[in-house]
Amino acid sequence: MKTYNYSDLSKETIQKLVQRNVDPADEIRTVVEEIIVNVRNNGDKALFDYAAKFDKVDLKKLTVEKDELAELAASILPEQKQALQTAYNNILKFHQTQLKTEDKVETMPGVTCWRELRPIEKVGLYIPGGTAVLPSTFLMLGIPARIAGCHEIVVCSPPQKDGKINPYIAYVAQLLGIEKIYLTGGAQAVAAMAYGTESIPKVDKVFGPGNQYVTKAKTIIQSTTATAIDMPAGPSEVLVIADESAVPEYVAADLLAQAEHGVDSQSILVSTSSEFAEKVIAELNKQLPALPRAAIAGKAIDNSYVIIVKTLDEAIQFSNQYAPEHLILATANWQQLTANIINAGSVFLGNLTPESAGDYASGTNHTLPTSAYARAYSGVSVDSFVKKITFQHITDKGIKNIGPTVEVLAELEGLQAHKNAVSVRMKK
Repeated sequence: MKTYNYSDLSKETIQKLVQRNVDPADEIRTVVEEIIVNVRNNGDKALFDYAAKFDKVDLKKLTVEKDELAELAASILPEQKQALQTAYNNILKFHQTQLKTEDKVETMPGVTCWRELRPIEKVGLYIPGGTAVLPSTFLMLGIPARIAGCHEIVVCSPPQKDGKINPYIAYVAQLLGIEKIYLTGGAQAVAAMAYGTESIPKVDKVFGPGNQYVTKAKTIIQSTTATAIDMPAGPSEVLVIADESAVPEYVAADLLAQAEHGVDSQSILVSTSSEFAEKVIAELNKQLPALPRAAIAGKAIDNSYVIIVKTLDEAIQFSNQYAPEHLILATANWQQLTANIINAGSVFLGNLTPESAGDYASGTNHTLPTSAYARAYSGVSVDSFVKKITFQHITDKGIKNIGPTVEVLAELEGLQAHKNAVSVRMKK
């Protein structure tokens, strides 16, 4: 990992450091656009072809139905079922608090306004299954979708080498009451849910993280169809702020936990101590070879870096510019820093709060904005699966109170019909 001193960096250098997953030659966009056009024009046939090309599987069907899901789910071990159930319970408990009824507000006598929640009718959940299968993502998306009351939940996940779905995904489907999963992944899955195919229904909103191709597909379909997306959630990233009260072994483990997601993941260490940073790098070199995904994690670490700052306040300044998906405050003084955090997807406080807890089972959602989108986006929640519709009602007293104001404002804008819509009521 290359090391930089924050005080020596120019604004231009910082801007380059905080950029990630850029596609300057539009190579990814070109590939993804071709995939989208193919799926849109050829439907299921395109999905079968992409399964053979990308997943190396000759599929006979695109769906895994209820009975097969039950058979696959039965094959996992009892302790694995219990772990998934515990995660389900905690995520459900945290997200249930997010479904709230808002109060009605009388803005002036006789004029009442309020908002009511309505579920998005058809949602599509993309569950990655490339270099790693993520049943935890299925929980993170499926639970708030169920709480919101979405009428139809379409699930897509890449096929395994045997042409089936992963057993852990199947078990989560049972927990969520999902009776069908579609065997397609990548940008083609996003396109299938955005446009619909012979087998896969068109949805109103697509959810789920993925690689740069999945992220690019989501941004394209959002701008070219009536299908919305949760956020541009691409390759994973973590930024760890650590001082001398942190534990090098813990920090190294946290950096590697993100690095093993994929070669395009990024793990950033921002520390007030160059000596501490050296200890972390030594721990990285010690822990990395023991990982089954060492080759992947190693490449991600090569694309990561260390920033040395003078104070924790400087560390927060850099973090807010980076806008990390995951932010870990590995310091005993984290209480002094939280108020200054402006841009982050999810924050982990203190030396005993690993990001892995949030990835799996603490209850918070791990589908989060990456690539600095935390400057404008929140992570997935129940709010992501609902619409908020405004209502208003005006009484006799209310039209008398608000009418003159509306008449004046309509007239100054030159919209006479708007004024008349009030005036005719005022006359009665």
